[in-house]
Amino acid sequence: MGIVDYTLDDHVAIVTMNSKDNRFNLTFLKAFMDVLDKIENETNASAIVVWSAHEKIWSNGIDLDWLFPAVENEGPEAAKKFFTELMGFLRRILTYPMITIAAINGHTFAGGALLACAFDFRFMRSDRGFFCLPEIDLKIPFLPGMDAIMKKAMPTKYLEMQFTGARLTAQECEKHGIVRKACHLDSLMDETLAFAKSMNKDRKALETMKLTTFTEILKILNEADPGHIEKMSANFLSYK
Repeated sequence: MGIVDYTLDDHVAIVTMNSKDNRFNLTFLKAFMDVLDKIENETNASAIVVWSAHEKIWSNGIDLDWLFPAVENEGPEAAKKFFTELMGFLRRILTYPMITIAAINGHTFAGGALLACAFDFRFMRSDRGFFCLPEIDLKIPFLPGMDAIMKKAMPTKYLEMQFTGARLTAQECEKHGIVRKACHLDSLMDETLAFAKSMNKDRKALETMKLTTFTEILKILNEADPGHIEKMSANFLSYK
């Protein structure tokens, strides 16, 4: 079992994150990107569903226990390399030439919530777990590209979540359109897969549509983030 792996169910690739609470570090990002490449290049899948092997956590975002020591030992270049890789990973999810669906089967915090927002659709378990952006309390600001991705997924709730760090239940996420459906864990994957299997769309057409639909987000990612990554990397330890 790898850090991230996948199986096929008809034309749906089911991606499983196996890294405990699925925090982002360079090893995790590479493993996930490798799986995305394999699905695109070695299968005929037209949709992916991403869930977690952890019984309570979908993803808790950036692995700060890894990143802070790396920056202390290696300097700002360690942060710069990580955030550059992270933004490339989010760009890959955003423009992936298939329908992308997050099956949120546990807590989704910080960068985990950001990752979920990069997907086309989200389903979330209703019996346990919160969706939360605690960066205001961690004193770690978002990059412009991160802002743009999250506004795409939750346009009416993003400012409140960003500035308050509020924790939303699946039912609240459904009410505000952040997730397509709140489901009990017992039916989460059945509901998600039924939707995924109904989305057998042409890859090329879908990729073209995404590049058009997300033009402004991609512009921010391509133009604004490099300078902000440089600045954030230089000051990263001050957020500790």
